[in-house]
Amino acid sequence: MHSGRIDPNRPGESIRRYHGRKGEKDEMATLLIRERYKVVRAIAAQPGYALLEAVDISDRETPSCLLNLYEGELLHRYARICVGIRKEECPAFRGMFLEKGTLAVVFDRSEGQPIDSLFYRGDTWSWQDRLAWAELLMHRALSLANLPPEVSCAALLSDNLLFDLTNKRVSIRWMLQPMEEMNQREAVLLAADHVKKILPRTLRAGDTEYRFLEQLEAGTLRSVVDLYGKWRDAESAIRTEREEFEHKNFIKRGLILLGRAFRRRRARED
Repeated sequence: MHSGRIDPNRPGESIRRYHGRKGEKDEMATLLIRERYKVVRAIAAQPGYALLEAVDISDRETPSCLLNLYEGELLHRYARICVGIRKEECPAFRGMFLEKGTLAVVFDRSEGQPIDSLFYRGDTWSWQDRLAWAELLMHRALSLANLPPEVSCAALLSDNLLFDLTNKRVSIRWMLQPMEEMNQREAVLLAADHVKKILPRTLRAGDTEYRFLEQLEAGTLRSVVDLYGKWRDAESAIRTEREEFEHKNFIKRGLILLGRAFRRRRARED
């Protein structure tokens, strides 16, 4: 059985072994890291970084986890970044350890479908479901507000934002792939882009919803706290406008839609 440990005379060997083997399980299952983490498969690999799905054989309740591995320059950078993660602010964080030249940052593994596989042009979600998922998304983004930007921005990438339809929950796949220097501004822009996927600008969106989406499009929000505050201010009126529209008869709905189309086109032209 391979130990999964680093030969100090061969830096980078542990991560290079995963290159080109994403998704492979048979040989991965023979790898054991720190005599505790049994590797299931390599999810991603690039120079200096790899993401592994593993089973913590010491944990009977929630054994499945993700290991972010860093070496070389990335080791020092992500050690400085991840030391700022506190368990109370990120319950999925299990800790980090250094194993002979490799930094491992460990998180719980989450279930769900990526946002882009569920919300896209032509999808058939009801407006009630859209508002519910938008609320859950923004609450999840808010929960990331105090994490280092490199962590929160990675968590908000499309492939890492998971929607659990069964349990009605938005979760994170904690793949902390190396990114350029990030800040809170980048995090709110990512979150706003996802909100716009769930709440696309259509004529059925009332005036309050439309103004909220215009704010997101303008990119003037400073943080995810600011984003969530704007949402809380608008959410009740958005729901009321949607309900009132639904109660109109066919002719009145048509007239409302024509009026909105005219006003919004005029506003864009101005």
